[in-house]
Amino acid sequence: MSFIGRIVTSALDLSFGGPLGALLDRAADHIVHRHGHGHDPANADPRRTVAFTIAAIALGAKMARADGDVTRDEVAAFHEVFQVPPGEEEHVRLVFDLARKSSHGFEGYARQVGRLFAADPIVLEHLLDGLFHIALADGRICPAEDAYLREVARHFGFDGADYARIRAHHVGSDDEGAEDAYAILGVLPGAPPDELRVAYHRLVRESHPDLVVAQGLPPECVALATAKVARINAAYDRLARHGGPTAAAG
Repeated sequence: MSFIGRIVTSALDLSFGGPLGALLDRAADHIVHRHGHGHDPANADPRRTVAFTIAAIALGAKMARADGDVTRDEVAAFHEVFQVPPGEEEHVRLVFDLARKSSHGFEGYARQVGRLFAADPIVLEHLLDGLFHIALADGRICPAEDAYLREVARHFGFDGADYARIRAHHVGSDDEGAEDAYAILGVLPGAPPDELRVAYHRLVRESHPDLVVAQGLPPECVALATAKVARINAAYDRLARHGGPTAAAG
């Protein structure tokens, strides 16, 4: 059975309801009837993988519409976040198009996945990272996409400071230049050394690729986590090199 077929048929034994459940039901009409039913026994926690993958497709599809029509670059960027196996492009595009054309607004998808992962906000942050990657497919984030991502973050339970930190990882802070390193670490400019160290070690621990694997997320998220840790390290090193708090070592 196909990759998306396994995702959809795994979901048949799970109770999602809401807009995610409706999207899965519509996808099943197109995929499951063609491929038959089945459950992926190798998936130790199917609910997490199904919810994350379908939410990424649905929110990615809705976000790709934020600045107008879905572009080839945006679809390609989605495939970079979720490295679709050869021959699976048709099935992913099918679910993507179903979500894009759905009468459900993005708010319903965002609220539902926010509730599903309310106890694990790092998972939601990884999902936002993937959406930023899609938004940046054309090299920039337009105001409509920025507003969309800010609203998704709010429905996920992130406040303005959280969003500014996550955004800084991808496009820098609202204040250009040297403030980016502080924004990436989620601290105010001029924060003392001890605060920098605490923020740095917490972010590295929360974003570590090994944690992504342990959380049962799709393996493609490991690449996003690896890139995120690299940016955290670079921000911390930048503050140390430029005489930001000298104790940024260690």
